[in-house]
Amino acid sequence: MKPDPRIQAIEQKIQHLKAELGALGSLRPGSLSRQYHVCRKAGCRCQAPHKPRRHGPYYHLDYVHHGKKTTRFIRAAQLPEVRRQLANFKKLRRLVDSWISLSLQKAEILRQKPATTPP
Repeated sequence: MKPDPRIQAIEQKIQHLKAELGALGSLRPGSLSRQYHVCRKAGCRCQAPHKPRRHGPYYHLDYVHHGKKTTRFIRAAQLPEVRRQLANFKKLRRLVDSWISLSLQKAEILRQKPATTPP
């Protein structure tokens, strides 16, 4: 029996996804936020009645891992690497979702094929 070209195309796409997954670097889940703070010192610039200037920016990374919510302070020097790790994690999720979709397509094609009877 000749292999179905649709299944071969799906398997090629899956192999390509696997290669992309293998090339991902460090991963980090979560979201990065920039925050500005107000201190409690009297007369500080952050409490000026006209045009207050808050302290910051301060960067915080929030994520949930194993059911535990965590917040981490991120220094300005660490921002490029953390952003790269966050992007890699988003790419991982996208690639895995694509892999699942392709696997479901393949399963549906195989399900619709007529069963061959043994000789």
